[in-house]
This record gives sequence, C-alpha cells and structure tokens, in this order.
Amino acid sequence: MIFLGFSAGLPFLLVFSTLSAWLRDAEVSRAAIGFFSWVGITYSIKVIWAPVIDRLPVYFITRRLGRRRSWMLIAMIGIAVGLLGLSSVDPASELRAVAMLALLVAFSSATQDVAIDAYRIEIVEERLQGAMAATYQFGYRLALLVAGGGALLMADYTSWSSTYIALSGLMLVGVVTVLFIPEPKSAYVMPDEGANFFGWFLSAVYKPFADFFSRNGSLALLILAFVGIFRISDLLMGVMANPFYIDMGFTLTEIGVVTKFYGTLATIIGAFSGGLLVVKFGILRPLLLAAALLALTNLPFAILASFGANLWLLAGTITADNFSAGLGGAVFIAYLSSLTNRLYTATQYALFTSLMTLPGKFLGGFSGILVDGYGYTKFFILAALAGIPAICLVLLLMRSQARRLA
Repeated sequence: MIFLGFSAGLPFLLVFSTLSAWLRDAEVSRAAIGFFSWVGITYSIKVIWAPVIDRLPVYFITRRLGRRRSWMLIAMIGIAVGLLGLSSVDPASELRAVAMLALLVAFSSATQDVAIDAYRIEIVEERLQGAMAATYQFGYRLALLVAGGGALLMADYTSWSSTYIALSGLMLVGVVTVLFIPEPKSAYVMPDEGANFFGWFLSAVYKPFADFFSRNGSLALLILAFVGIFRISDLLMGVMANPFYIDMGFTLTEIGVVTKFYGTLATIIGAFSGGLLVVKFGILRPLLLAAALLALTNLPFAILASFGANLWLLAGTITADNFSAGLGGAVFIAYLSSLTNRLYTATQYALFTSLMTLPGKFLGGFSGILVDGYGYTKFFILAALAGIPAICLVLLLMRSQARRLA
C-alpha cells in the first residue's frame, strides 16, 4: 500500500500548489491562477462517478487484471500522459492547453483515488484495515513531499519542464505495483445491473441521506452548513500561497524547504496535538479552537506581506499556519467520523469530505481577483474574516448540544 499511496499522492500538488508556483514563475496573472484552482474541484465531486468505477469493467483489461486493478492502471496512465503533456507546454503562451492537461491529471487522479480506496478496503479483512490505511498514508505523505518541496527544488536547479517529465516517470511506481499485486476476490463479482439497480440506488444513495437527516433532525442543515464553511478561510488563502511567496521574492528552494519540508513537520505536530485535545476535551471545544486558529493564522501572512522576503518571518508564519491546519484537520476528521452511521460509513463520509472542500475551492477561484483588487495584506485579512461564520456555527452547535444534555 505504500507504493499505491505514493501513486495517489504524487499528482495532487502537481495540479494545485506546485502548478500555481510554475504559473506565477511564468508570470501568469494571479486572476488566471485563481481560476486554475477550480481544477481541484474534481477531487471534491469524485463521488459522482465512483459508482461507475465500482460496478463497470474496463473491457479486455478487466479480464486480465480484474476490476480494481484495471481502473487503477487506466487512471495511472491518464496521470502520466497528462503530466508529460504539461511538461511540453509553455504556460505563458499556451494557458488553455495547460488547463486541459491539468484537468486530465485531476480527473485521472480522482479516479485513481476511488479505485485504490476500494482496493484497500477489499484486499484485507477488517482487523487489518488500520495497518493498510497507515501504510497508504505514509506513501501518500512521502509523495506530497516529492511533488511539493522536491518539485520546487528541482525546478529551481533545472527547469519546470524537466521536473514534470521526471515526476511523470515516477508514476511507474504505481503501474508496476498494479501489475504485481493480487486482485481482491470480491472485486471479481459482477452483479446483475438491471435487476439490482433500484436496490443499489436505495442503499447507496437514498438511505445514507435519509439516515443522516432522521438522526439529526432540525440540526442537519446547520451541521451541513458548518461542514461546508469550516475550511473556507484556509482554502481561500491556500490558492494564492505559492504565488505570494514568489511575489515576495523568495526563491523556489526557500519556498520548498520552509513551506513544504519544514511545514510538514509543523503539520504533523499540529495533527498529534489535535488528536490529544479530542481525547481530553471531546470534539466541540477543540473544534472551536481549530476554527479560530484557522482564521487567525491568516494574519501573520498579512504581516509578512508588509515586510517582504524575510526567511525567519516566513518560518514563523508557516509554523503557525501549518500547526493550525494539522490540528484543525485532525479535529475535523474526528467530528466528521462522529456524524456517520456505521451502516453507511463510506457513503456518508465521502459526501461530508466532498462538501467540506467544495465551497472553499469555488471561492478560492476568485482569490487572484481579490489580490489584484486589494493587495496581499488586505486579502489575508479578508481570508481571516471569512473564518468568522465557522466560529459562529461551532458556538451554535455547542449551544444545541448543551440544550440536549440539559
């Protein structure tokens, strides 16, 4: 699972923050870079075509490899082709081609995620799922370091084109793995599509929704609204992060080392701290702290915008931002997990994770326009203010819980 996790994590940053750094380095406008972030919405809506991947074979490839491995292989080839295509175009003059190729990579990557998740769940029994998830996450995080900090360092010493060629070659890690791993036995079973469609729709789509609303009653819409806006502040500023560092005068190497390699350490410490807080205080109080920190840690970026390329100030800003992101991520995952019914865990959790990124990614598309109109300092202050509604909704949820317990 380490190699499959690596294959899953590699393309993510290459169509998001790493690509935004390349675009800004090529002097593409901030407004255009903001709109490019909408490519990431593909990951948020993968639940739409997940049933197709779950049920349909890929012609002759499925006969040779099985359903799970055939979809993984097709997706990996799509990612590699897209990355190679990106390496051959010039963002300064071929922006439309960059957009289409980035969309191909994102769609293929989201498809790969669905297939790998299904494979991970089916290949071992339930008692080994924790170990499988842990090894998958290790590979995924390793790939994020390579595609984030590693890509920036490589681009600084060679070129962006060479970097994307090299990283496309790393998709061979996943391809070779798929060719040698076994196919889950359950994945060979092909149900009668026509006879079972209504039953499948009822169990896979309708019942998870109905269960959530019946269990939460009048609070259901409030909970969904909170899930949708919790990360808006974080996602809104995240789109402009790499363009901001470049505009401030930091080198690609400095950005890679401080924001990616060192930043990952701060994120891990934050996630560990968030887990401890949930164990000690429950979920809602740490959730309030996380919502406040996610908003407030935008303000150091506003200070950095006033001082320019100061490495120590950048390190302090990244410490605060990544620590809060790690803490918030751990607490929020615990909250989402508490909302699910064990009968519908996969579907409900997938729907929650899609909802938690959609509004933020959509608004993030306008971040470049905001920076052009107001400047970086005011933009980061606006991003901090965007976190206030999430804080208010946590307080409402805490109040509702207190009433229930009274």
